[in-house]
Amino acid sequence: MWPEQNTEPSPDVLPEAGGTILVVDDVPDNLAVLGVLLQPHYDVLAAPSGTRALEICAHGPVPDLILLDVMMPGMDGYEVLAHLRGQPATRDIPVIFLTALDDPRDEEQGLALGAADYITKPIHPAVVLARVRNQLEVKRAREMLHNRNLDLESEVARRMAENDMTQLVTIRALAHLAETRDPETGNHILRTQAYVRLLATRLQAHPRFQARLDPGYIELLTRSAPLHDIGKVGIPDHILLKPGPLAADEWIIMQTHSRLGAEAIELAEGDIEQPLPFLALAKEIARWHHERWDGSGYPDGLRGDEIPVSARLMAVADVFDALISDRIYKAGMSYADARKLIEAGRGLHFDPDVVDAFLSGFDAFVDIAEQHRDVHRALSSGGT
Repeated sequence: MWPEQNTEPSPDVLPEAGGTILVVDDVPDNLAVLGVLLQPHYDVLAAPSGTRALEICAHGPVPDLILLDVMMPGMDGYEVLAHLRGQPATRDIPVIFLTALDDPRDEEQGLALGAADYITKPIHPAVVLARVRNQLEVKRAREMLHNRNLDLESEVARRMAENDMTQLVTIRALAHLAETRDPETGNHILRTQAYVRLLATRLQAHPRFQARLDPGYIELLTRSAPLHDIGKVGIPDHILLKPGPLAADEWIIMQTHSRLGAEAIELAEGDIEQPLPFLALAKEIARWHHERWDGSGYPDGLRGDEIPVSARLMAVADVFDALISDRIYKAGMSYADARKLIEAGRGLHFDPDVVDAFLSGFDAFVDIAEQHRDVHRALSSGGT
C-alpha cells in the first residue's frame, strides 16, 4: 500500500475534463487514492487484477488511458500490456506503468514493451495529473491527425476516381469521334478492347510476355485500345466510306491513318507537363497495329519483336473483328472461317504466341463477339 498522501494537486496542473481512464491495481486503497485524484476530471474505471482489466477492455467502452500497476499476483503488468498490444481494439491505448520498483532496468523494460510513461510510487498527485493530461493530449492529437489523414486519403481517392472517369470518358469520346466517320464499325471498340484484355491476360504467365504484362500494364493497354483507329478522322470520306475495293492510290492514303493517329496523340502529349503512360501505349497501338510479324506491314515495316507487344495484341484483335463484321463492301464471315484465317497468319501476319493464345481461348473470343454483337449482324452468323 502507498503511504498516506495529499491528493489535492496544485491549481496550475489541473487537467481539462474529459476521457475515460482505467486504473489497474490489486490493492484497493491504491485504487481509491487514484479514484479520488482523477474522478473530478475523468470517468474512472477500476480493476483489481490484470484479468479483470482485460475483460473491461474487451466488453466495456475502451478506455482512453490505462494506469497499470506492474507488480500484481497472477498476471503482472507486463503480461497485461502484452495482451493489450496484441489486440487491434486495444493496441493503441496509451499505458502508464505504476510501480514501486526503482531499478532503471524495470523502467527500460516497460518502455521497451510499449508503455507510454512510467510513474514510481509513492505517487505525487501533480505529477500523475500532468502526465495523464499529457498522454491524453498526445492521444487526441494522434487521433485528430489520423482522422485528418483519412479525410485527405478519401479526398485524394475521390479526385483520382473523378480524374479516372474523366480520362475514360475522354478516351471513349475520341474513339466515338472516329466511329462517326465510319459508322458501320458499330461495337468494334468494345469488342477489340475486350479481345485485347483477354489476350493479355492469357499471355500474362508466358515467358516471353510475363515481364511486360503485369496487371498495371494490362489495365493501361485496355484503356488505350479504343484509340487504335483515331487516325481515321483524317481520311477523306470518299476513301473511308467507299463501298468497294480501294484503288492503289486510295489504299496508300488509307494506310496513313496509323501515322495520323500516332501524330495526333503525340501532339496531345506535348500539351501536358507530365507524360501519361496510357497515351504512350495508345500511340504505339495507333501507329503499329497494322505491322506484320514478317515485316510486310505498315507504316514502318517493323518485324518480329520490333513490333511493340501492345500493337501485336491489337493486330490479332483488330483483324479478327474485321473478319467477322459486316461492312458496306463485304459481309462478315463465320467465326470458324475467321479462326482459320487467323491461324493461317501465325508467324506471317501475327506473333505466333499471340495466335496460340487466341486459338486456345477461342470460345471466349466468340462470347465477347456475341455479347457486343452489332444490331445488324445476322443471328445466323455461322457459329464457331
